[in-house]
Amino acid sequence: MNPFRTGQLVMFQVKYDRDWHFFEIVFYIIIGVFGGLYGAFVIKWNLRAQAFRKKYLSRYAILEATLLATFTAVLCYPNMFLRIDMTESMEILFLECKGGHDYDELCDKKNRLSMTMSLAIATILRVFLVIISYGCKVPAGIFVPSMAIGASFGRMVGILVQALHESFPGSKFFAACEPDVPCITPGTYAFLGAGAALSGIMHITVSVVVIMFELTGALTYILPTMIVVGVTKAVGDRFGKGGIADRMIWFNGFPFLDNKEGHTFGVPVSQVMTTQLKTLPAAGLQVRDIEQILAESKYSGFPIVSDSTSKSLLGYIGRTELRYAIDRARKEQMAPLHATCTFSASASRTPSLSSATPVSAQTFDNIPSTASQTAVDLSRLVDLTPLTVHPRLPLETVMELFKKMGPRVILTEYRGRLMGLVTVKDCLKYQFKAEALENPRDESRLDEQQERLWALVKGVANWVVRKLARDSGGVVRLGEDGLASNGRVSGPDGLPSPGTCAGYNRPESPALELEER
Repeated sequence: MNPFRTGQLVMFQVKYDRDWHFFEIVFYIIIGVFGGLYGAFVIKWNLRAQAFRKKYLSRYAILEATLLATFTAVLCYPNMFLRIDMTESMEILFLECKGGHDYDELCDKKNRLSMTMSLAIATILRVFLVIISYGCKVPAGIFVPSMAIGASFGRMVGILVQALHESFPGSKFFAACEPDVPCITPGTYAFLGAGAALSGIMHITVSVVVIMFELTGALTYILPTMIVVGVTKAVGDRFGKGGIADRMIWFNGFPFLDNKEGHTFGVPVSQVMTTQLKTLPAAGLQVRDIEQILAESKYSGFPIVSDSTSKSLLGYIGRTELRYAIDRARKEQMAPLHATCTFSASASRTPSLSSATPVSAQTFDNIPSTASQTAVDLSRLVDLTPLTVHPRLPLETVMELFKKMGPRVILTEYRGRLMGLVTVKDCLKYQFKAEALENPRDESRLDEQQERLWALVKGVANWVVRKLARDSGGVVRLGEDGLASNGRVSGPDGLPSPGTCAGYNRPESPALELEER
């Protein structure tokens, strides 16, 4: 009934009593262009920050988050729009300058220049902070920060348009405005800017329109929102496809195929498939052999063949099903390690241990005679009709099978003989190699820049360590052969190791009092 503790059903309830004018479409397009450029800029530089973080800062996650929080607090406090919470800031920027709604004289005509400068600084600083903060080991998102950036930029544009109208009220450009009546609503520009920034960073369109109206309930500006989002999408697609979430999937190497992408490789699947396979014969393996295979390999499944020579494909069994069956046979059916495992009903010639067949009681007299005949039937867990393709099938068709049917692996066979298997990762590896050959890039300059930046970070860290040790009179020291004098282990280059607290002194140190510690 009161989800946001404000008595409202939406997060930012705004009611714009003035309609928009057609001449404002020019400024809506400017906001849309900003949203597209913002998304492209942040995605590009955030990926570089992520590469630097992954290469150098992965061992210092806690220290990095602490320093980022401190740096953010110090940098944001002087600005009136960065000092408050982002949701509160957006609520203020969305409001009209009517009915007594005024935050720190935001709507005062005398403060337009200072407010414009403050909003511009807030926009620039938030963009910079989003680039260096998104992706660190802190559970924070990208939606609200992007909306706050767009809202501050949009409000700045709205204030400038309002000042322009009041400076030239008789211009033909503003002929649609009634005389002696407020014409421009800066809060609507903040609303549209938030939608533009969100669309630019995520590369979504219809969802942004729905989200903005779910948050605000402002249905009057549905057409301007669609115009802004459309322009943002057009500008963003000029600099690359996919939002920051899609690019992070690509950056981390996750096996994901986008249904919207089309590929033309012109090669058969035989050039991509894996030929060195770990197969399981239909009969002949013992329980101990399967447990050893599961312990030594990390494969998600194993093809079942008639024998290692002919390699006639009989089926496929997943790792999870195989692990479950072996554990159940060992615990419930008391199968010994030398029990024979069969993956085909026709291959089972000895009494099998299955959940449907009760295990007869064994005595000391018949153990030697029955132990050699004990078998574990796993045929019911084998997929007898796995998805198979011909080795000469085009790779594009195989990728479509992955997209439409979603299998974990696709086996390749020729006249019943297993030739190999292909996974989504195999397809993506080939795709990345093909794209790298078509568009070669020299990363040596970027690596050199990262090395210089890391050297600068290490230099600053070592200076702080030495100054801390000197100012504290040796009470708090970090570094020196990897072991600090206070008993804590420091990381390489004198930086604190993850999970430790800087400045913690040993309790057994007799020269320190509780207050000093």
